[in-house]
Amino acid sequence: MKSKLPKALHEIYSRPMLEYLLNTVKKTNIEKVILVLGYGAEQIEKRFKDCDFVCQEELLGSGNAVNTTKKYFQNFSGDILVLHVDTPLLKSETINNLIKEHRENNCDATILTTKVDNPTGYGRILRNGNGDVVKIVEEGDADKYEEIIDEINIGAYCFKKDVLFPLLDKIKMNEKKKEYYFTDIFDLLKKANKKIGSFVTKDSSEGSGVNSRIDLARANEIIRKRVLNNIVASGVTIIDPSTTYIDFETRIGTDTIIYPNTVIEKDVEIGKNCEIGPFARLRPGTRLEDNVHIGNFAELVRTKVGANCKIKHMSYLGDAILGKNINIGAGTITANYDGKNKYQTIIEDNAFIGVGSILIAPVKIGKGAVVGAGSVVTKRHNVPDGKTVVGVPARIFKTKNKKSKIKNTYKK
Repeated sequence: MKSKLPKALHEIYSRPMLEYLLNTVKKTNIEKVILVLGYGAEQIEKRFKDCDFVCQEELLGSGNAVNTTKKYFQNFSGDILVLHVDTPLLKSETINNLIKEHRENNCDATILTTKVDNPTGYGRILRNGNGDVVKIVEEGDADKYEEIIDEINIGAYCFKKDVLFPLLDKIKMNEKKKEYYFTDIFDLLKKANKKIGSFVTKDSSEGSGVNSRIDLARANEIIRKRVLNNIVASGVTIIDPSTTYIDFETRIGTDTIIYPNTVIEKDVEIGKNCEIGPFARLRPGTRLEDNVHIGNFAELVRTKVGANCKIKHMSYLGDAILGKNINIGAGTITANYDGKNKYQTIIEDNAFIGVGSILIAPVKIGKGAVVGAGSVVTKRHNVPDGKTVVGVPARIFKTKNKKSKIKNTYKK
């Protein structure tokens, strides 16, 4: 990855790569997870505190990595699943199918494979005339006939424990790489007349390994499409999926419409019949109730918006709480940060905020109150219910004897 950050912590769609694989495993019936760590071990242990760790003292390849776990399985009898961190796109149903294939056919080892149009960069699956897996050939060791094989090794395996470790001890170091290839175990399995099974997933995207920044970008795109497909299937309209980013933990109500070039980050909840975008950004902590309109170039963060509110153009609302039936004029800003601390702005039901207004937190705009266009409501100068304020700084606007007057509410 050409980075000081270990591969496992490089993010795909705002989550560390390793987190995807661990979440996949959690959805199966696997009882215990052991992480074999090498480079950047301390950083990974700090991030994933609930896991068991084994340190690979010398980086001698994947075969040696798996073998370092032997002592943890001394009193274990059963099946062991081996996964690679750089295959984060695996689905839990695929892992379950791999295990099911392994157990139903009483295999000694079962491998997950898929077929791709371009197998470059992956180990090739060699089968005999009966269709049985006999060997995995790494690309660097493949001849010209093996290179054109389109069935690849994804990097997920299920083994009987009593078969796995005795054969790992027999793997020889690869002279080119000076490493112990884990995949060499399949050649040993065949020579020992052990039963090798396979499960072929039809979704080749699951086999997309992440070994470079280019692969990382490709994985981001695959996850993004999966997320959007799930959201659309739940009853949400996304006008242009190619320009839309929505975090996979976002909850969106039915009949909401997402317009192009919209970014919705993690920890966001959106109600029913809302309209979001185009060019809108909803950041963490944002909550929208039903029938809310968020328009172009609007940004919200840690903000709660009540039903039937409209925030249509070029506004920033941070650390704000909005009631119901509120109109936020174009260019409105809640100035929530004073350089040291962040403060809250409260806007109550039926208020109207004119274009170009600045609300300096902490401040409260009362029910049915109006903030005139271009006004600056300074901190702690709350606007009473039903009142109108205008100016810089904003002052209560009153009429008397049919003549307009402005009452100065600020001390000289």
